[in-house]
Amino acid sequence: MSEILRAGTTPRYSDYTVHNGVVYCVEVPPDATAGITAQTAAMLASVETLLLNAGSSKDRMLLATLYLTDISDYDAVNAVWDAWVPPGTAPTRACVQVAALAHPGWRVEIAVQAACLP
Repeated sequence: MSEILRAGTTPRYSDYTVHNGVVYCVEVPPDATAGITAQTAAMLASVETLLLNAGSSKDRMLLATLYLTDISDYDAVNAVWDAWVPPGTAPTRACVQVAALAHPGWRVEIAVQAACLP
């Protein structure tokens, strides 16, 4: 049976988990008072750090799911996303509107699966 690695584990969640060469992580913006562009940029920077710490990188993402509290933020989020994802490495992606996120100020959240570095 393959081992499961967990990092930053609390009673409710882990910062990331690794199993069978795949990293799983979810991230939210660190500043719930910032605008959507700043929230998205900070969230993606944090995802990048998590992936690097887990032995992966943003160019190895397999799947990303973005959750927006307001779908009208879609274009602003995409502008930050498009500048962040290395050309030719875009993962399979979904983007959905949700009624709310865990903190009332958060406007975006992301779930990512990425392949570990060989």
